[in-house]
Amino acid sequence: MFRRAARLLVPLVMIMTAAVAGTVATAGTAHADGCYTWTRTLSQGASGADVTQLQIRLSGYPGYGAVLAVDGSFGPATAAALKRFQSAYGLAADGVAGPATYSKLYALQDDDCTPVHFSYSELNDCNSTWAGGAVSAATAKANALRTMWKLEAMRHALGDRPITVTSGFRSHACNDAVGGAGGSRHLYGDAADLGAGPHSLCTLAKQARYHGFRGILGPGYPGHNDHTHVDHRSSQFWSAPSCGI
Repeated sequence: MFRRAARLLVPLVMIMTAAVAGTVATAGTAHADGCYTWTRTLSQGASGADVTQLQIRLSGYPGYGAVLAVDGSFGPATAAALKRFQSAYGLAADGVAGPATYSKLYALQDDDCTPVHFSYSELNDCNSTWAGGAVSAATAKANALRTMWKLEAMRHALGDRPITVTSGFRSHACNDAVGGAGGSRHLYGDAADLGAGPHSLCTLAKQARYHGFRGILGPGYPGHNDHTHVDHRSSQFWSAPSCGI
Protein backbone atom coordinates (compact mmCIF):
# COMPACT_ATOMS: atom_id res chain seq x y z
CA MET A 1 0.00 0.00 0.00
CA PHE A 2 2.85 2.37 0.91
CA ARG A 3 4.68 1.59 -2.34
CA ARG A 4 1.55 2.17 -4.37
CA ALA A 5 0.92 5.49 -2.62
CA ALA A 6 4.54 6.48 -3.25
CA ARG A 7 4.20 5.62 -6.93
CA LEU A 8 1.10 7.79 -7.13
CA LEU A 9 2.78 10.58 -5.22
CA VAL A 10 5.77 10.88 -7.57
CA PRO A 11 3.79 11.88 -10.68
CA LEU A 12 1.68 14.21 -8.56
CA VAL A 13 4.80 15.98 -7.34
CA MET A 14 6.08 16.15 -10.91
CA ILE A 15 2.83 17.70 -12.08
CA MET A 16 2.88 20.23 -9.27
CA THR A 17 6.53 21.06 -9.95
CA ALA A 18 5.80 21.58 -13.62
CA ALA A 19 2.87 23.80 -12.76
CA VAL A 20 5.00 25.92 -10.45
CA ALA A 21 7.77 26.08 -13.04
CA GLY A 22 5.24 27.15 -15.62
CA THR A 23 4.00 29.87 -13.30
CA VAL A 24 7.53 31.11 -12.69
CA ALA A 25 8.28 31.13 -16.42
CA THR A 26 5.08 33.01 -17.11
CA ALA A 27 5.85 35.49 -14.35
CA GLY A 28 9.25 36.13 -15.92
CA THR A 29 7.98 36.65 -19.43
CA ALA A 30 4.99 38.65 -18.24
CA HIS A 31 7.34 41.58 -17.75
CA ALA A 32 7.93 41.87 -21.50
CA ASP A 33 6.67 45.23 -22.65
CA GLY A 34 4.98 46.52 -25.79
CA CYS A 35 7.40 49.43 -26.06
CA TYR A 36 10.80 48.11 -25.02
CA THR A 37 11.97 45.14 -22.97
CA TRP A 38 15.28 45.05 -21.12
CA THR A 39 16.94 41.63 -21.13
CA ARG A 40 19.85 42.12 -18.74
CA THR A 41 20.72 43.83 -15.49
CA LEU A 42 22.47 47.15 -16.03
CA SER A 43 25.01 48.82 -13.76
CA GLN A 44 28.04 51.09 -14.00
CA GLY A 45 30.34 50.06 -16.82
CA ALA A 46 27.58 48.78 -19.10
CA SER A 47 27.03 50.26 -22.53
CA GLY A 48 24.70 49.76 -25.45
CA ALA A 49 21.26 50.53 -26.81
CA ASP A 50 19.58 49.23 -23.64
CA VAL A 51 21.52 51.78 -21.59
CA THR A 52 20.36 54.50 -23.97
CA GLN A 53 16.77 53.41 -23.50
CA LEU A 54 17.23 53.52 -19.74
CA GLN A 55 18.80 56.98 -19.86
CA ILE A 56 15.88 58.37 -21.86
CA ARG A 57 13.54 57.31 -19.08
CA LEU A 58 15.86 58.67 -16.40
CA SER A 59 16.19 62.06 -18.14
CA GLY A 60 14.08 63.69 -15.45
CA TYR A 61 16.30 62.56 -12.55
CA PRO A 62 19.73 64.22 -13.10
CA GLY A 63 19.60 66.35 -9.94
CA TYR A 64 19.39 70.11 -9.45
CA GLY A 65 20.70 72.05 -12.44
CA ALA A 66 22.12 68.97 -14.16
CA VAL A 67 21.35 67.22 -17.44
CA LEU A 68 21.75 63.49 -17.97
CA ALA A 69 23.62 62.55 -21.13
CA VAL A 70 21.81 60.03 -23.31
CA ASP A 71 24.92 58.41 -24.74
CA GLY A 72 24.53 54.69 -24.09
CA SER A 73 27.30 54.67 -21.48
CA PHE A 74 26.35 53.79 -17.88
CA GLY A 75 28.57 56.02 -15.76
CA PRO A 76 28.28 57.65 -12.32
CA ALA A 77 25.73 60.23 -13.50
CA THR A 78 23.42 57.50 -14.81
CA ALA A 79 23.82 55.56 -11.56
CA ALA A 80 22.95 58.68 -9.54
CA ALA A 81 19.90 59.39 -11.72
CA LEU A 82 18.79 55.78 -11.35
CA LYS A 83 19.10 56.00 -7.56
CA ARG A 84 16.92 59.11 -7.56
CA PHE A 85 14.34 57.34 -9.70
CA GLN A 86 14.39 54.28 -7.46
CA SER A 87 14.01 56.39 -4.32
CA ALA A 88 11.16 58.36 -5.90
CA TYR A 89 9.19 55.14 -6.38
CA GLY A 90 10.10 53.39 -3.14
CA LEU A 91 12.55 50.92 -4.68
CA ALA A 92 15.91 49.90 -3.25
CA ALA A 93 18.17 52.73 -4.37
CA ASP A 94 21.19 50.69 -5.40
CA GLY A 95 21.88 52.25 -8.79
CA VAL A 96 21.45 48.89 -10.50
CA ALA A 97 18.69 48.40 -13.06
CA GLY A 98 17.11 45.00 -12.55
CA PRO A 99 13.64 43.41 -12.45
CA ALA A 100 12.13 45.81 -9.88
CA THR A 101 13.33 48.88 -11.77
CA TYR A 102 12.17 47.52 -15.11
CA SER A 103 8.79 46.57 -13.69
CA LYS A 104 8.25 50.16 -12.58
CA LEU A 105 9.43 51.53 -15.94
CA TYR A 106 7.06 49.19 -17.79
CA ALA A 107 4.21 50.43 -15.65
CA LEU A 108 5.14 54.03 -16.48
CA GLN A 109 5.24 53.71 -20.26
CA ASP A 110 2.71 53.17 -23.00
CA ASP A 111 3.32 50.92 -26.00
CA ASP A 112 4.62 53.86 -28.05
CA CYS A 113 7.28 54.50 -25.38
CA THR A 114 5.72 57.73 -24.13
CA PRO A 115 5.18 58.03 -20.38
CA VAL A 116 1.64 57.18 -19.32
CA HIS A 117 0.66 60.76 -18.46
CA PHE A 118 1.87 62.43 -21.67
CA SER A 119 1.45 61.77 -25.38
CA TYR A 120 2.98 62.72 -28.71
CA SER A 121 -0.21 64.54 -29.66
CA GLU A 122 0.05 66.60 -26.49
CA LEU A 123 3.58 67.66 -27.42
CA ASN A 124 2.63 68.42 -31.02
CA ASP A 125 -0.59 70.21 -31.92
CA CYS A 126 1.07 71.69 -35.01
CA ASN A 127 1.09 68.76 -37.43
CA SER A 128 1.13 64.97 -37.49
CA THR A 129 4.50 64.53 -39.20
CA TRP A 130 6.90 66.43 -36.91
CA ALA A 131 8.34 67.99 -40.07
CA GLY A 132 9.07 71.62 -40.93
CA GLY A 133 11.06 72.56 -37.83
CA ALA A 134 14.74 73.30 -37.29
CA VAL A 135 15.68 69.60 -37.20
CA SER A 136 14.54 66.44 -38.92
CA ALA A 137 11.14 65.03 -38.03
CA ALA A 138 12.79 62.01 -36.36
CA THR A 139 15.01 64.23 -34.20
CA ALA A 140 12.14 66.51 -33.21
CA LYS A 141 10.04 63.52 -32.16
CA ALA A 142 12.95 61.98 -30.23
CA ASN A 143 13.55 65.30 -28.46
CA ALA A 144 9.88 65.47 -27.51
CA LEU A 145 10.06 61.98 -26.03
CA ARG A 146 12.90 63.00 -23.72
CA THR A 147 10.94 66.11 -22.73
CA MET A 148 7.94 63.96 -21.85
CA TRP A 149 10.01 61.74 -19.58
CA LYS A 150 11.36 64.83 -17.83
CA LEU A 151 7.81 66.06 -17.37
CA GLU A 152 6.77 62.66 -16.03
CA ALA A 153 9.47 62.89 -13.37
CA MET A 154 8.40 66.44 -12.56
CA ARG A 155 4.76 65.38 -12.34
CA HIS A 156 5.61 62.62 -9.88
CA ALA A 157 7.72 64.99 -7.76
CA LEU A 158 4.73 67.33 -7.56
CA GLY A 159 2.44 64.69 -6.13
CA ASP A 160 1.30 63.00 -9.34
CA ARG A 161 -1.07 65.84 -10.14
CA PRO A 162 -1.61 66.81 -13.79
CA ILE A 163 0.70 69.13 -15.69
CA THR A 164 -0.89 70.90 -18.63
CA VAL A 165 1.15 71.30 -21.82
CA THR A 166 -0.13 74.23 -23.88
CA SER A 167 2.48 74.14 -26.65
CA GLY A 168 5.19 71.74 -27.80
CA PHE A 169 6.78 71.16 -31.20
CA ARG A 170 6.21 73.80 -33.86
CA SER A 171 7.12 73.87 -37.52
CA HIS A 172 8.40 77.20 -38.84
CA ALA A 173 4.92 77.90 -40.15
CA CYS A 174 3.26 77.16 -36.81
CA ASN A 175 5.89 79.15 -34.95
CA ASP A 176 5.41 82.16 -37.20
CA ALA A 177 1.63 81.91 -36.79
CA VAL A 178 1.87 82.31 -33.01
CA GLY A 179 4.58 84.94 -33.13
CA GLY A 180 7.30 82.68 -31.74
CA ALA A 181 10.94 83.74 -31.63
CA GLY A 182 12.97 82.97 -34.73
CA GLY A 183 15.24 80.58 -32.85
CA SER A 184 12.55 79.13 -30.60
CA ARG A 185 13.35 75.78 -29.04
CA HIS A 186 9.85 74.72 -30.05
CA LEU A 187 11.30 74.33 -33.55
CA TYR A 188 13.57 71.59 -32.17
CA GLY A 189 10.83 69.65 -30.44
CA ASP A 190 12.51 69.84 -27.04
CA ALA A 191 10.41 72.65 -25.57
CA ALA A 192 7.10 72.69 -23.75
CA ASP A 193 4.95 75.53 -22.49
CA LEU A 194 3.15 74.67 -19.27
CA GLY A 195 -0.09 76.25 -18.14
CA ALA A 196 -1.32 76.84 -14.62
CA GLY A 197 -3.60 74.21 -13.11
CA PRO A 198 -3.11 72.23 -9.92
CA HIS A 199 0.28 73.97 -9.70
CA SER A 200 1.11 77.64 -10.03
CA LEU A 201 3.41 78.74 -12.82
CA CYS A 202 6.08 79.54 -10.24
CA THR A 203 5.81 76.08 -8.71
CA LEU A 204 6.36 74.60 -12.15
CA ALA A 205 9.33 76.88 -12.86
CA LYS A 206 10.99 76.09 -9.54
CA GLN A 207 10.48 72.34 -9.80
CA ALA A 208 11.77 72.21 -13.38
CA ARG A 209 15.25 73.04 -12.06
CA TYR A 210 15.55 69.46 -10.79
CA HIS A 211 14.49 67.64 -13.94
CA GLY A 212 17.04 68.26 -16.67
CA PHE A 213 15.76 71.45 -18.28
CA ARG A 214 18.49 73.85 -19.35
CA GLY A 215 15.98 76.50 -20.34
CA ILE A 216 13.32 77.71 -17.90
CA LEU A 217 11.36 80.90 -18.56
CA GLY A 218 8.43 81.95 -16.44
CA PRO A 219 6.53 84.80 -14.79
CA GLY A 220 8.45 88.03 -14.86
CA TYR A 221 10.32 87.14 -18.04
CA PRO A 222 8.95 89.07 -21.07
CA GLY A 223 6.04 87.28 -22.68
CA HIS A 224 5.89 84.50 -20.08
CA ASN A 225 3.48 85.73 -17.44
CA ASP A 226 0.80 83.29 -18.59
CA HIS A 227 2.92 80.14 -18.86
CA THR A 228 6.17 78.49 -17.82
CA HIS A 229 8.46 77.47 -20.66
CA VAL A 230 10.98 74.61 -20.36
CA ASP A 231 13.47 73.38 -22.95
CA HIS A 232 16.76 71.61 -23.64
CA ARG A 233 18.96 74.37 -25.08
CA SER A 234 22.75 74.07 -25.30
CA SER A 235 23.49 76.06 -22.13
CA GLN A 236 21.59 76.93 -19.01
CA PHE A 237 19.34 79.97 -18.98
CA TRP A 238 16.74 80.28 -16.24
CA SER A 239 14.64 83.40 -15.79
CA ALA A 240 11.40 83.73 -13.90
CA PRO A 241 12.00 86.88 -11.84
CA SER A 242 8.54 86.87 -10.27
CA CYS A 243 9.32 83.41 -8.88
CA GLY A 244 12.77 84.30 -7.56
CA ILE A 245 14.53 82.51 -10.42
